[in-house]
Amino acid sequence: MQAAVIGAGVFGHHHASKYTALDGVELFAIADPAAETRTKAAAHYGCKAVADWRELLGKVDLVSICSPAITHAPIVRAFLNAGAHVLVEKPIATTQEEAAELVALARSMGKVLTVGHQERFVFARTGLLDLAETPLEITCWRQGPWTGRGDDVSAVLDLMIHDLDLVHTLVPGAVTDVAATALIEYGPHADEISARLTFAGGTVARLETSRIAPERKRGLRAVYADGVVEIDFPSRTVTNTTPRPIGALEVGDPLGESVAGFVAAARAGTDALVTPEQAAQALATALLIEDAAGVALPVPANDARIAANG
Repeated sequence: MQAAVIGAGVFGHHHASKYTALDGVELFAIADPAAETRTKAAAHYGCKAVADWRELLGKVDLVSICSPAITHAPIVRAFLNAGAHVLVEKPIATTQEEAAELVALARSMGKVLTVGHQERFVFARTGLLDLAETPLEITCWRQGPWTGRGDDVSAVLDLMIHDLDLVHTLVPGAVTDVAATALIEYGPHADEISARLTFAGGTVARLETSRIAPERKRGLRAVYADGVVEIDFPSRTVTNTTPRPIGALEVGDPLGESVAGFVAAARAGTDALVTPEQAAQALATALLIEDAAGVALPVPANDARIAANG
């Protein structure tokens, strides 16, 4: 199978490396508008490098889209229409309308569309996502210093959306109430967000996300009727007072698993671990949080811009 990567920044480089490690997959090309980046990528991977991703339409079976979030929808749409299976970095799009269109298009074309919520693979190994019980409360925290990456959208779409994917996996049902506050440091998008979600079943989720924090903190705490599960990423510790077994936090290679799972799904004609409907659900909740915090801004996609994230 022929694969391509759109956007050869940090994430694009990692995606390209994963494709080269898979049997039966050839990294056909990388697309990036920066000439120096293209030259380095072509030399490193021995593949074709183009400035315009449109040159690759109809020429590849698989594509990873690692361009800025505001460009995701038009590029995903074009490759699906050209008959390719698509793995797009989060978020799936920047509006609910775009996301719904992409979900419908992927289903109608019979192509795999999956989104880079890689932490689903990490948490799946602990067994937490397999529990039948629904938590009464969930708290997620994700904080780190400013890097400048992903600043074409808010910290909700850039970072918190990972936690929203996990929360929706753990808690069935609709979100019935949203409260949020935000801080804009570098602008124009929110760099720090605190949100409180209430689900139809009564579960309350609290999320704290910052990309301007002085130090890195990341974890999840789920309160059940019979105990608590707390996972701390920096220390790789899992505390579990419930009677159900929870495995150790083994980070492993979630991106490698994501790319390999994407390729396997394309070959088998089945869904990948993260379905487009699930990614669209996480996006919908993220947009509700932006609205509640009063920081929702129009982010018109420019399909000519494909500079890599980071």
